[in-house]
Formats: sequence, C-alpha cells, structure tokens
Amino acid sequence: MPRSVNHVASRARRKKLLKKTKGYYGARKNVWTVAKNAFEKAQGYAYRDRKQKKRTFRGLWIQRINAAARLEGMSYSQFMGLLKQNEIEINRKVLADLAMNQPEAFKAIVSKVK
Repeated sequence: MPRSVNHVASRARRKKLLKKTKGYYGARKNVWTVAKNAFEKAQGYAYRDRKQKKRTFRGLWIQRINAAARLEGMSYSQFMGLLKQNEIEINRKVLADLAMNQPEAFKAIVSKVK
C-alpha cells in the first residue's frame, strides 16, 4: 500500500509560518528552512526580551526618580530609604511618573519624608 501523506495540512502549516515571516530580509521570508529557523530564533528573542523590558523600565524609573530627588537635594538611595522609614508605599513606576509629569506632587512627597 502506498504511503499516505497529508499534503494539505503540511502545506497549510508552511504557509502559516511563511505568512508570519513576511517582511523578513532575503531568503528568511520565502525559503522554508531558512524562514523556519529565523522565525524560531525571533520567537526566542521575543520571549527573552519580554523579560528584559521589565528590567529596562525599572532602570529608567530609577534614573528619573534619582534626577528629581537630586533637584531636591538628596540622592535616590537616601530618598528611597526615607520613604521606607516613613512607611510610604509608592512604587517606582508611580514615583517616576510624578517626577516627570507632576513635579509639585513629587516635591510634596520629598518634603513629607524629610
């Protein structure tokens, strides 16, 4: 008996992946094996960088808080230490947003902890 191969399903699977690699450079967009490897690599980077994005943003928030705190005459570490001492629980994301968009509110927090 001849071997039965489901060409419909395998072609659909390939077309689905080639559709996802549309826009890639060179053979990565239309040669099956190259596209498959490029797509798998891209998915790996995407997974990794979803985690790294969180680290990057935390660093950015810390820089913004530090800059705003130094305008008020204290360092980032002193400011965060005083926040903890005074039991004020505001996360870095909110503090950075206040420092950037509402400096008077940030000054009020600084004056409260001093």
